[in-house]
Amino acid sequence: MLPMPEHVKEILRRLEEAGYEAWCVGGAVRDALLGREPGDWDVTTGAPPEKVLSLFAPHALPTGLQHGTVTVGGGRGVEVTTFRRDGAYSDNRHPDRVAFTRSLREDLARRDFTVNAIAVNLRGEVADPFGGREDLERRVLRAVGEPEKRFEEDALRILRGLRFASRPGFAIEPETAAALRRCAPLLEHIAPERIRTELTGILCGEGADRVLLAYPDVLGVFLPEILPCVGFDQHSVYHCYDVWEHTARAVAAAEPLPVLRYALLLHDLGKPETFSLDEEGRGHFYGHWRRSVPAAEAVLDRLRMDNHSKKIILTLVERHDAPLTLSEKSVRRALARYGEETLRLLLAVKRADNMAQAEAYRDRQTLLRQWEDLLELVLQSGDCFSLDRLAVRGGDLTALGLRGPAVGAALRELLEQVMDEKLPNDREMLLEYVKNGLDTFSQEKVSGERPAGGISPER
Repeated sequence: MLPMPEHVKEILRRLEEAGYEAWCVGGAVRDALLGREPGDWDVTTGAPPEKVLSLFAPHALPTGLQHGTVTVGGGRGVEVTTFRRDGAYSDNRHPDRVAFTRSLREDLARRDFTVNAIAVNLRGEVADPFGGREDLERRVLRAVGEPEKRFEEDALRILRGLRFASRPGFAIEPETAAALRRCAPLLEHIAPERIRTELTGILCGEGADRVLLAYPDVLGVFLPEILPCVGFDQHSVYHCYDVWEHTARAVAAAEPLPVLRYALLLHDLGKPETFSLDEEGRGHFYGHWRRSVPAAEAVLDRLRMDNHSKKIILTLVERHDAPLTLSEKSVRRALARYGEETLRLLLAVKRADNMAQAEAYRDRQTLLRQWEDLLELVLQSGDCFSLDRLAVRGGDLTALGLRGPAVGAALRELLEQVMDEKLPNDREMLLEYVKNGLDTFSQEKVSGERPAGGISPER
């Protein structure tokens, strides 16, 4: 018998006692049959929504009454939806109208994929009119009924299908896959936020590389920037894959954190535009990151990515190919520039990028491990790499007579001197340094320019 939470059983029990059919349906049933921990549980019933409201009052809310949905319970809310048939979908997303029915089969027939059209009741009896359990066993994703009709009804199902296919071992059956491709242009009708949610699920799936390689034409409907990368030969001993396959493999090689996987999806967008071939037939992509960054920014803006994630992703795209120097000074400067969190993400991007290159040239993994060891050493040593670790504060400098921008300029200069090991991080010695250069620092008030020698990006 399928394991089911007690509060869900109680909902089924009360509906049945009132004389109505009641079944658990959808993703929770599917995941439970797969032996996974189910997420949110959904119930479908022959009871009309008004009856559901009265049965579970005052712990029921009419969260989607026009579609027959009532949410029962508080923090563990369960959506209870009346059996229904859907009308036309003029916006390729939502039904224009619904008609309630007393038939479970009719309700299951309107669902997207057979694996989501399996229902289980309180006694563990299974309703599976479209062969969803067999498809689960075969790890096949198949549309209920006519696949093209399913995707025309709700185009977001296209990306839901790809997200499900990014799970280990699952594949989309040929007829459903063909319809998915034919209907891909309908994704233009879907809100960017919904596309971003599904794309994030695809990218963070264990089989993300399989989906990226199999369906770039579908993803290209809303990510046209990726299409020039597909099949683009790099003509390089370092790269045994074309740009798109390298991208897909790099995505899959990274930890499934959204900012990491988005950065790797976008990091080489500038390669086709910057390609050159030398006299020996070797391919080069000099400065390709300069083209990748604006292309990545356009993608992130189109997907309405939040500003915090966008900033991190663009930093990772910009710096993914920057060289690493194995020295404590280089580590301190990187910490000062990026902060620990972003720096660790950058190292993860570099590792995944290298793992997607030709195997003979994956020696950078050793350098990255050495660099990480040095990073840990610097962090544990208490070395100064940021203003909050500096032995002086802004108030110390205003006491010397500096004001406004001059204070910040002096602090940055002191930090650079300490990181370059030209001065110790000692309060008295740092203040003495400022006193000796007081006139120089004070020029900031007039010129607005910072004294020479400040921290600059390593290119």
